[in-house]
Formats: sequence, C-alpha cells, structure tokens
Amino acid sequence: MSFTYFIADLHLSDERPDITDCLMRFLNEDAINADALYVLGDLFEVWIGDDNITPFNTAIAKAFKQVSTHCPVYFIHGNRDFAIRETWLKKAGMTLLNEQEVIDLYGTPTLLTHGDELCTKDVAYQKFRKKSRGWWWPRLMLALPLWYRQRVAENGREKSKANQQNLKPEIMDVTPEEVVKVMEKWGVQRMIHGHTHRPNIHSLTANGKPASRIVLGDWYDQGSVLKVTPNEVTLTQHAFK
Repeated sequence: MSFTYFIADLHLSDERPDITDCLMRFLNEDAINADALYVLGDLFEVWIGDDNITPFNTAIAKAFKQVSTHCPVYFIHGNRDFAIRETWLKKAGMTLLNEQEVIDLYGTPTLLTHGDELCTKDVAYQKFRKKSRGWWWPRLMLALPLWYRQRVAENGREKSKANQQNLKPEIMDVTPEEVVKVMEKWGVQRMIHGHTHRPNIHSLTANGKPASRIVLGDWYDQGSVLKVTPNEVTLTQHAFK
C-alpha cells in the first residue's frame, strides 16, 4: 500500500527525551515503510548553526539518515530552525525544499509550507521573518561565536513566549484571506502546513473550487502525523511512553 507521511513542529531538544523517544519509534517502525517522509519545519526547538555539533543533534541526524536509505526524506525550514544548512541536512539524508513547494501527491498537486508566512496579522513576527530570511542577517548571525548565538537564541525564545501571552488567538493563527491568496498563486486545491499547532482539516474555496487546508499538530503533547494514501487523508497521534 502506498502512503506518505508528513510531520512538523516536533521542537526537539535534549530537555524533552519523551518527544525524541516518540520520534525514534515512529521513524523505526513506521516511516521506513513510507513512499516518502516530509518534515515541514520546526524539527528542533532551536537551531543556532550546523557548527553546533552535539551528541543530541548527531543522533537525530543518524536516525533520519537511516530512514533515507528506505525512502526519501524532505525538509522545509520552520521559524525555529531556519538556520539549518546543507551540512546537517546531508548528515540526515534530507533534501531541502523551497519555503513553498508544490508536489504531486498521488495525482493531486499539493502545496507544502511551514505556515508561519500565513499568519499575517502578527505584524511584529512578520517583520522579524522578513529579516531572518534575508541574505545579510543569517550570514551575520552564523559568523558570530557559538556562545553568543546561544545567548541570542535563549533571549529570543523568552521574548517570543512573553509576546505570545499578549496576542489574541486569531493573531497567532493563519489569515484566511492569505491562505486563499497563496493557494491561488500556486493554482492548487490542497495545502499542508504546520506552525499553528492546531491539527485539523479545513474546507474552503480557492480558484473558484472546493479546496482543503490540512494543519499538522505539534509534538509537545502529541506525536502528530499526517498519513496520505492515494485515497485517504488521516491525521493521527503517536502516543508518548
């Protein structure tokens, strides 16, 4: 039976071994049997550079590399790990995709993205996103010492948590009009994304026709996995142990 898996927002860190254990079971028992595995961003809680080589991220790379010997593994940057570069991706056996990528998913053109660019009402974040995805800011940050990047990342996480407490839920979610705009830009009737941590399958209208937006869940409390076959789309949860 043909099927493809999609995951996002795992936010891996050595502080949450339960998430890592859940991922390892999924990779070893399920992902190796798929036609392909897509990781749609925020694989790590934070990423300060490929030169930050640790036993933890080395083990994660090794696990994905093993899966890549059975099926292709694709990656799209998220807002937490946009600094991942080819050095680590090569170790993990992953192929980097564009921030918005259309694939042929069993005959249905499907747009893949992390999803943070769809949250246009969060103006402050969108300004940071534009800067962080530019050419000069990443180069500047990655040229700084590791200890300094670590401090910047920690400060950024604390600031982000504080800001989110003051934001209304609708601001942190996608803007419906932006979803339609992007889908019509690419001429697709199906979109898959993460980022918002609100797993669901939404019906909408795009290009004058029925369309769907599939949202992946996070892995803070659930191992959210999307399984797509030629005939079925299913959001599942892999339990922590």
